[in-house]
Amino acid sequence: MDSIKEKIPMIIAVIVAIALCGVAYYFLVYQQSNYYTQIDNTKIQSISATDDMKYEYTLDCYNENGKKKEIKFRTSRELKEDSYLKLEVMVTRGVKTWEEVQANELPEKVKTALNVK
Repeated sequence: MDSIKEKIPMIIAVIVAIALCGVAYYFLVYQQSNYYTQIDNTKIQSISATDDMKYEYTLDCYNENGKKKEIKFRTSRELKEDSYLKLEVMVTRGVKTWEEVQANELPEKVKTALNVK
């Protein structure tokens, strides 16, 4: 009986550690948000002549609720001026992917923030 009582704190510690690992894994791997922006080529910086990702944009982006966040992401080419992008942003990695979208695909609060008619 005493040996079981002695092991209880160790069992609890293992359970807590597993739970913390699960929460950390969720936030590091699965937690992502979508942000939307409009390309402004005055906010592009050339970062490398030899790398695949030659340009870095720093743009104001908005989530579905219209919350603004400045986001940096890299591209291999200069993007089309005034086009709209949907960015998949992870907490730890930053921009995971981006794709061009049409104005009618933007959420309403994003349209308002970007002054889209």
